[in-house]
Amino acid sequence: MPPRLVRRLLFAPAVLLLAAWAIVSLPVAGLVALVIVPFVPGRWRPVRILWFTFVYLLIEAVGLTAAFVLWVASGFGWKLRTPRFQELHYLVLGLALGFLVRCARWTFNLDIHVDERDLDATELTGRPPIVVLARHAGPGDSFLLVATLLYRRWRPRIVLKSVLQWDPLLDVMLNRLPCRFIPASTKGRSESIEAIGRLAGSMGPDDALVIFPEGGNFTESRRHRSIVKLEELGLHDEADRARQMRHVLAPRTSGALAAIEAAPHAEVVLVAHTGLEELSTPVDLWRGLPMDAEVRAKAWRVYPHQIPEELAERKTWLYEWWLRVDTWIVRQQGITRVPDAVAQRVRELTAADVEFHPDDVGG
Repeated sequence: MPPRLVRRLLFAPAVLLLAAWAIVSLPVAGLVALVIVPFVPGRWRPVRILWFTFVYLLIEAVGLTAAFVLWVASGFGWKLRTPRFQELHYLVLGLALGFLVRCARWTFNLDIHVDERDLDATELTGRPPIVVLARHAGPGDSFLLVATLLYRRWRPRIVLKSVLQWDPLLDVMLNRLPCRFIPASTKGRSESIEAIGRLAGSMGPDDALVIFPEGGNFTESRRHRSIVKLEELGLHDEADRARQMRHVLAPRTSGALAAIEAAPHAEVVLVAHTGLEELSTPVDLWRGLPMDAEVRAKAWRVYPHQIPEELAERKTWLYEWWLRVDTWIVRQQGITRVPDAVAQRVRELTAADVEFHPDDVGG
């Protein structure tokens, strides 16, 4: 990544200029999109993607402007870390992501169902902190999850890849909040795990630490490589469990378990989703963007007393939960074209009418 000063002086102004250019050129770009509609598969795909890109640029520009105003109002950064300005940053982030999700739902005619009961509680403030362990299969799931947390008045502390700092708004906002950008390479991995522990250990009421244990978007090649890596490390039991998973990668346990260890008072929420899998690259965005489709998400809450105390047992516990996340996805998508072991497991669970509940697992 370029140094932070370079990103601030170049990237943010570039977005503002690009947004201004988009406003001026929208009529011409819209006509071009209309012309090519008959030659592109998907109902009004070019027009929809053009509109969503336009709105995304506007959100970036307005968000960056708001971030600059907050920086000036805080005494040119002097009070940015105070509770008041932290709350204002969460407010701006929540408005931006909420508007983006609503725009995506309307533009692409998405039917979004989020079972968020286990993200909520009787009260909307003063709740015990939570550690959110979520499936990762594209940027869309991250935006939807964080927008949902902010809507439910949680203060998310997000652990995410450093490459996302190429997005100027995320770069500015999340570097001002208690979040952590993790380098893609293994260099500095121990420091990253320690940082995750510090983030979790300092959580208070209404804080939510968000981690994607898979470490990257799910693809078949990554699934294969993760299994091979586990075998090379001599983790044969974990490799066998990973082979049973059809739609998720084997979880990288270090970061997730470091967070749980550092915050023994926190509850754990596991999140699965389906419908946003094909959005890993710009090419995927064009070819696989879900339109007129259904997006479903489900959360399960696990309480501290249900989490094993021993490290080895916690690793097994996390793998078992990831198997359950995978099974939920298989149930949503159907059991065709999945490994026989997975299909058989789903048939057995369905035949027994088993419902997943936090009380089913734990210490």
